[in-house]
Amino acid sequence: MKYKIILILLLTPFCLFAQNELLNDLDSIAEPITNYEAATFKTTRLITGHSIESMKAGQLEFRISHRFGKLNSGAGQLFGIDQAIIYLGFQYGVTDWLELGYGRTPDEKTYQGFTKLRLLRQSTGKTYMPVALTYFGSMGINSTAWDYPERDNYFTNRLSFVHQLLIARKFTENLSIQITPSYIHRNMVPTALESNDVYACGIGGRYKVSNRTSFNAEYFYVIRPANVPTVYSNPLSLGVDIETGGHVFQIMVTNSRGMIEKHYIAENASDFKKGEIYLGFNISRVFTIFGN
Repeated sequence: MKYKIILILLLTPFCLFAQNELLNDLDSIAEPITNYEAATFKTTRLITGHSIESMKAGQLEFRISHRFGKLNSGAGQLFGIDQAIIYLGFQYGVTDWLELGYGRTPDEKTYQGFTKLRLLRQSTGKTYMPVALTYFGSMGINSTAWDYPERDNYFTNRLSFVHQLLIARKFTENLSIQITPSYIHRNMVPTALESNDVYACGIGGRYKVSNRTSFNAEYFYVIRPANVPTVYSNPLSLGVDIETGGHVFQIMVTNSRGMIEKHYIAENASDFKKGEIYLGFNISRVFTIFGN
């Protein structure tokens, strides 16, 4: 028995050394993991503009957006509430990286189809990517009656197109920032002085104050020729996101009544500094069509 105990004591360090070597070998063989950031924003819209977020495969979002009239319109219009307009839209996740959407706004009775492509995801670990990148593209169709039906009017004159790159980073658990370079092309413009092409760059952010609430801000700087007079203003929006179970409720004040890019970026005629401010809100509800 004495010799067995001595033998065990002599062999123990060698066994421990071999075990450590084996664990080190396994660690070196183990594949590094890529950790992706999630929930950079609460929903698919920052406020009025699109965020990098899109529907996952098999998910359908139904969105209702309201914009009231100007707050300074007076008590006779109930401070704008009597002048409400509504946008209705759907967007569906074909895959986790491809989303298709459709909506209608009362402005020019425009029908809009759009797509979102998730190109990059913010990540750490095996694959490091400092930002998330999503492409947004849309086509709008103006369905109002022609102002001058007696002249030659072409269907293509009703069309407008939007291209955006949505570039965002989640800096902390609470703070996310997005930059949105934008290009808008209108086949027909309201006046001869206006350009068919409009370039803009948006910046916005979200600051989470609780698990269900966040403050949002959004601003677009529109590049216009200095020698061309314009009645348009850059859109500024401030809002709050509130998650209530399966819904996300967004309430905001903004100087833009339009709810698609052509109207709220390229053709926004209200000035925040003059008190031309609108109250609005969005409600989104997500349904799972396929999958879990």
